[in-house]
Amino acid sequence: MATPLNPDRLVAALRAEGVRVVERSGWRTHNRNHKGPWGPVRGVMIHHTVTSGTSNTVSICERGYEGLPGPLCHGVIAKDGTVHLVGHGRANHAGRGDGDVLRAVTAERPLPSPNQADTDGNTSFYGFECENLGDGHDPWPAAQLEAIERVSAALCRAHGWGSASVIGHKEWQPGKVDPKGFTMGWLRGRVAARLKSKPSDGNSDTGSKDGGAATYAVKSGDTLSSIGKKLGVSWERLAQANKITAPYVIKAGQKLTIPGKPAGGTYTPPPFPNGFAPGRSSPSAKGLQQALKDTGWLDRSVPLSDNYGPQT
Repeated sequence: MATPLNPDRLVAALRAEGVRVVERSGWRTHNRNHKGPWGPVRGVMIHHTVTSGTSNTVSICERGYEGLPGPLCHGVIAKDGTVHLVGHGRANHAGRGDGDVLRAVTAERPLPSPNQADTDGNTSFYGFECENLGDGHDPWPAAQLEAIERVSAALCRAHGWGSASVIGHKEWQPGKVDPKGFTMGWLRGRVAARLKSKPSDGNSDTGSKDGGAATYAVKSGDTLSSIGKKLGVSWERLAQANKITAPYVIKAGQKLTIPGKPAGGTYTPPPFPNGFAPGRSSPSAKGLQQALKDTGWLDRSVPLSDNYGPQT
């Protein structure tokens, strides 16, 4: 049993395990907590959606449908391995299941077959819906299966659980078949193997052409800021190390050199873009600020201003 991770710790745990995360607007407070508690949590439950198309699937899981309001899970694991976070708190995903199963999960011992629905599961499990038709024919891409493994391992690692804390919906509630297309025993084996080693982001490699420096393969949706947060390096140093200048555009597939910690703990910041200087209101800094928002460096809630920053 454990207290659920808060949103920041949840995101950090997933990213530390190499999960590509998309945070949907409002997900941190989107829940069904008015219907009952969330927590203590006992494990991670995996589902399939019986839907196709990532956008459609995420939308359904986020808002729910008539008779079953959303969120219908905490995260949606898409075909490409991206995890879309849609809720934090109680979610309509597990429903009522077998109390004997819950006790087995808590004790991390072999699961009995579910034969009753006498216990609320929505309070006790993290829930992840996986984009799949669930017909036994819709494929499970390798990237998606790896993401399911990484998500499960991330939460087990964060709570000090073993792989026995990962279960399928079909192992919880009588009559359920999800996830269909792989066995939970196979998944738990993968999770157990991953937990034996330190987290790996799956993106870095060491190459002699960079003198032994680590490199990172840019993925779709990455920004210098998001990469820096994941790897513990400032975006300014990433830009300098890779000779990237304003407007600091990076592309999927691009290899970035990851700089080590600077001697003395200092670095030289990149120069201001041409035409801009601290404290100046002419030309207006709004264009630069909007560019920072567009690239993820500046929070979108910050109002635009003519002044770039304090007078120096």
